[in-house]
Amino acid sequence: MQVGIFRCIRVESRLTDQTELLTTPLDALHREQGARMVPFAGYDMPVQYPTGILTEHKHTRAAAGLFDVSHMGQVRITASNGGSLEEAARALEALVPADIVNLKPGRIRYTQFTNAQGGILDDLMVTAMGDHLYLVVNAGCKAADVAHMEAHLADSCEIEVLSSRALIALQGPQAVEVFARLVPDAAALSFMQSATWDLDGHRLLVSRSGYTGEDGLEISVPGGAAEELVRRLLAEEEVAPIGLGARDSLRLEAGLCLYGHDIDAITTPVEAALTWSIQKRRREEGGFPGAETIQRQLADGPGRLRVGVRPEGRAPVREGATIRNTSGDDIGVVTSGGFGGTVGGPVAMGYVAEAHAAVGTPVELDLRGKGVPAAVAALPFVPNGYRRCTSRKREVLNHERQSLQHGP
Repeated sequence: MQVGIFRCIRVESRLTDQTELLTTPLDALHREQGARMVPFAGYDMPVQYPTGILTEHKHTRAAAGLFDVSHMGQVRITASNGGSLEEAARALEALVPADIVNLKPGRIRYTQFTNAQGGILDDLMVTAMGDHLYLVVNAGCKAADVAHMEAHLADSCEIEVLSSRALIALQGPQAVEVFARLVPDAAALSFMQSATWDLDGHRLLVSRSGYTGEDGLEISVPGGAAEELVRRLLAEEEVAPIGLGARDSLRLEAGLCLYGHDIDAITTPVEAALTWSIQKRRREEGGFPGAETIQRQLADGPGRLRVGVRPEGRAPVREGATIRNTSGDDIGVVTSGGFGGTVGGPVAMGYVAEAHAAVGTPVELDLRGKGVPAAVAALPFVPNGYRRCTSRKREVLNHERQSLQHGP
């Protein structure tokens, strides 16, 4: 089971063409914890710890897993010449299909950079701060993303890569409870909401979001303070370190896309079943790269769709496997596949012709030349654990919003 989960990591490693790998501020701590390190997106990263991927996967679902995601790109966009948050948001909207202008301070939105054909150059998270936008982009795309923003936004915005900051994710049903022992007001955050706090003299940007399908937090922290914070969190009995292997199996069960696999420059958000990330105003107005293609697909259908797939048996079916209908005709391809540690069996995602995308549609997957019976399945494969805050807790966050302009 674990060997299968590694495959995506190994494929990504082969794409890394660097003779000297970068390290995160937590590199020494990973090695102290006994991590198995592998190249990933130009960084030396922990793929697993001694307990193994399946144990890490289950621990995150049951308690709290701590992930080093400092290889991701953190970027601040500020309107030039003291311009407003709205000016920065309007500028970014020229590159993404999401409604950024109406994103309220402290709120987060998932979106994509699109190209002229509507394909996805990268997917990213955008947070509206008090006077700027805070972006988190994929590690393997961050150099291209920054160049893309500089090429298109430099006349109207200042773009700053926050390379001195680390990023950690604390994920699982007990994650927020654990972190609230350090920052009590963090418990008031709702899903896709951020706030800033000072801890031991260090400014933290804390977002209730993640890449596992579980409740949890992503914490931007100065690189020099990251190890101390992580050690404090690991000292809590609910917390265990988690590597890239379990991160991949968790996100697959959650039905979340991995760039370069489930989404890429020839796949549109509509085909990827990410239509929900394009708000009504942007669907109607357009004004972003590939808008004509995306609007046409919204009206007429995309021709193919990303779906979940549940193979029968115990053997995982890997990326690249052909998907066929019951008559033996090729109708699509698997883009991610592995063993679902929570599901207790193989799970996959892929693209099929729209006519075969209904949940329950029987299909056949090619596994080393042998047909494996399967069915189109609803995503996610496991219920998500996202949390919304109560109106009483919002009073705390209204106060915290006043400090957002001093974010990272």
